[in-house]
Amino acid sequence: MKSLSGSRFTLLLAALVLVMLATRFKHFGDVLHLPDASMAIFFVGGLFLRKHWAFAVFILLAVGLDQVSIHYAGISDFCVTVAYAFLPLAYAALWYGGRLYSSRLRADAWPLVGAWCVALLSASISFAISNGSFYWLGGRYPNPHMVEYLQRLWQWGPLFVRTTMGYVTTALVAYVVGSRVVVWYGAHHVSEART
Repeated sequence: MKSLSGSRFTLLLAALVLVMLATRFKHFGDVLHLPDASMAIFFVGGLFLRKHWAFAVFILLAVGLDQVSIHYAGISDFCVTVAYAFLPLAYAALWYGGRLYSSRLRADAWPLVGAWCVALLSASISFAISNGSFYWLGGRYPNPHMVEYLQRLWQWGPLFVRTTMGYVTTALVAYVVGSRVVVWYGAHHVSEART
């Protein structure tokens, strides 16, 4: 897929920021009953936006929203431990998984299946990084051991990955629809110009 033009890049960047605001910040996300879309935003951002500085913007936005949620909205800081430092690495697995696949993306069946599979793998790796660092380094479990970790990984992993894949699937469908509209619109205007 070609890089997005300036206006399309800005529009998608703004849309992803709004989705993160609506779903990560508990004040809005709980009211709207939307699960956190952050993992999907990082994959979709890597797939379509690609730029390293945009990745940094989303990391800063995620951390900023977490701080606002904790300090001003009264959300528990249970998950903020030394392991929180691994969150950028977990999000990098998503962003750079999407970025790695971006040149292969087309609005055709097999490239879309490929993007979906890369998203699934990236989301699984991302969850393993964030969950593993929290379990082993977060200090919340007095006697961590592999059996308990694997049980927790299996308990929470499918929920987080399924939520991510729901959002990614929605983004891929929107990409296909948008691509078809652009092709139709272009063909329609070319035929009008000839008549």
